[in-house]
Amino acid sequence: MRRLILATLLGTAASAAMAEEGMWLPGQTPAIAEQLKQAGLALDARTLGDLNRPPLTAIASLGGCSAAFLSPQGLVATNHHCVYGSIQYNSKPGQDYLTDGFLAKTLGDELPAAPGSRIYVIEDLRDVTAAMVKGAEKLTGRARYDRLEANRKALIAACEQQPSRRCDVRPYFGGQTYFLQQQLEIQDVRLVYAPAGGVGNFGGETDNWMWPRHTGDFGFYRAYVAPNGASAPYAKENVPFRPKAFLKIADKGVEEGDFVMVAGFPGVTFRHRTAAEARFAFETLTPLQQRLLNDYSDRIQSAVAGNQAATIKYASILKGADNYKKKYIGELAGAEAMGLVAKKEADEAAFRAWVKADPKRDAAFGAAIADMDRLVAEQNAAELADARRGLLNRAQLFGAARLAYRWAKEREKPDAAREPGFQDRDRAFTVQRLTAIERRYDAGVDRAILDHALAEYRKLPAEERHKSFDAAYPAVADRLYAETGLADTKTRLGWLDQPASAFEASNDPFIRLAVATYAEDRAGEDKAKARAGDMQKARATYMAGRLAYAAAQGRTLYPDANGSLRFTYGKVSGKARDGLAWTAFTTAEGLAAKHTGKGEFDAPDRMLELIRAKDYGRYAAPSLGTLPVDYLSTVDITNGNSGSSTLNARGEFVGLAFDGTLDGVVADWMFNPVVNRTIHVDSRFMLWTMDKVDGATRLLDEMGVAR
Repeated sequence: MRRLILATLLGTAASAAMAEEGMWLPGQTPAIAEQLKQAGLALDARTLGDLNRPPLTAIASLGGCSAAFLSPQGLVATNHHCVYGSIQYNSKPGQDYLTDGFLAKTLGDELPAAPGSRIYVIEDLRDVTAAMVKGAEKLTGRARYDRLEANRKALIAACEQQPSRRCDVRPYFGGQTYFLQQQLEIQDVRLVYAPAGGVGNFGGETDNWMWPRHTGDFGFYRAYVAPNGASAPYAKENVPFRPKAFLKIADKGVEEGDFVMVAGFPGVTFRHRTAAEARFAFETLTPLQQRLLNDYSDRIQSAVAGNQAATIKYASILKGADNYKKKYIGELAGAEAMGLVAKKEADEAAFRAWVKADPKRDAAFGAAIADMDRLVAEQNAAELADARRGLLNRAQLFGAARLAYRWAKEREKPDAAREPGFQDRDRAFTVQRLTAIERRYDAGVDRAILDHALAEYRKLPAEERHKSFDAAYPAVADRLYAETGLADTKTRLGWLDQPASAFEASNDPFIRLAVATYAEDRAGEDKAKARAGDMQKARATYMAGRLAYAAAQGRTLYPDANGSLRFTYGKVSGKARDGLAWTAFTTAEGLAAKHTGKGEFDAPDRMLELIRAKDYGRYAAPSLGTLPVDYLSTVDITNGNSGSSTLNARGEFVGLAFDGTLDGVVADWMFNPVVNRTIHVDSRFMLWTMDKVDGATRLLDEMGVAR
């Protein structure tokens, strides 16, 4: 069976897959080499996935967004919304970079990014399945979970013996296969340039996930290292990082029908989930999540109204909430429009009939299918309750108290025995996470959020609520914000070095609440781990069946996205809908037509002057007769691909992927090539804005852009 999985994962029978569909592993590019060539790739497709060659050596991750190096001095291009947290962190009344934008005139003017910011440079992605499952073959439940976790930690620890490396092991096909991803971790990240909010966030939430779009969603970081080249935290004496490769800016932009490709780190997709999981997601969980996010957004907006300082503090949090709530709306509408659940159920029924039709297949996969049915039902119930229980952590000081106390309890164990996220390798992230609260917290807003969370939490049946929380909360409710010391950053960070006994003796009301709820939190976690162990065993076998079923039909499957490096390709293309045609490009004139001078549609005066004068210089597209702003393509992306560089057939930079369209976000569950489109900001608009609007000539020279 193991040989079957590897043959299916890396084999050459990929011709049945749609050209536009697929978040392929780099190692799969030889398998689709002929498809790539026919689609228009001008590079050698057999070596495209080589992590030691460009363009993949120029691809980077921000730990949630994708990026790429565009100069030999560590200049990194990504989306405006990916650097938004750093813009917010460096803003304050009288220094509003969110509205005005930011441009460092010199290297010395570049600002430290928000705490916890990282640039990860991909170095290796290798199969470690045998080492991961060693000793777990006959185990079930919690024992299986613990063995897999111990193996994972050992692999990561061995990888991270190399200095400045961040490594992770991720499952593919439900744990049928595991790959270790090794990245160079750059700790000193600085904000270099972000256009005004009226460019980088033009259209705001109104245009989010929509077409036509006129958003200049781009920004720049720079990676810095110590003078000796080693990765190091921020220090004035640090110097720009010199990457192994960087992307060349294309001399010519793309036109409709052109081949384009994207390499990045897509977050999570669910295309291989069962029909029962799909039904639960679209009939129960997603509608609840969408409503909860809508209420959360409304509560924040109400609480910060009229308070500029609070508005700036919560800008990044609010943007994230609004982005996801609208995505959920699109997923629900898209699933209904395409009859997703019915299609999943039909496909599931066909697969199960195929298994039942052969005694050998039934013996191999039948028990796992039955186990999946039981475990999915249990997991669905747990997820529904967790959706409301988890709201309590939106209160930042309560979340900080729980995090700090967990650190104290985990420090009582040897490092290798601690939970992921609480090992020595994770301390810097935790410190930075707790530090960032100082510029993203307001007591009045936090209290309003907690009140809303409590109202939702109390809708849970008594047996699904935290008994410890319900018992402890009334005693501290009125004192939480008046008597806590956690609002002070120095005090908050100081708790990370305190023993558990200090927490247990504390009178700080948030600390007391964290201590009271700890045991019950861990009991729930233990149940989840036992279920996860059984789920991994069942799903891995179930997916072996799905892979065999696909192979029997002449199809090759790519694994669901899981945050690891992937490659996707397609073409620049608009689309036609009933009574409506979408052109492939939007233009500067369209941006000016949308401009109202108010709210989300307030482009900079300088930009509007240039558009009225049609002063586009060399950046105009001859085929359009004007300056393109954004364009559509058929490449297959999801969250996490934000900031991914878009490359032409020669591997040259032609823009940044930044969004999908609302009717296509359901592609996380099922891809539809007729509907699915990705939105990119055109490199010509980026360069024009940098040159003509903001005067970022230093950066253009650095990237080798002729002017």
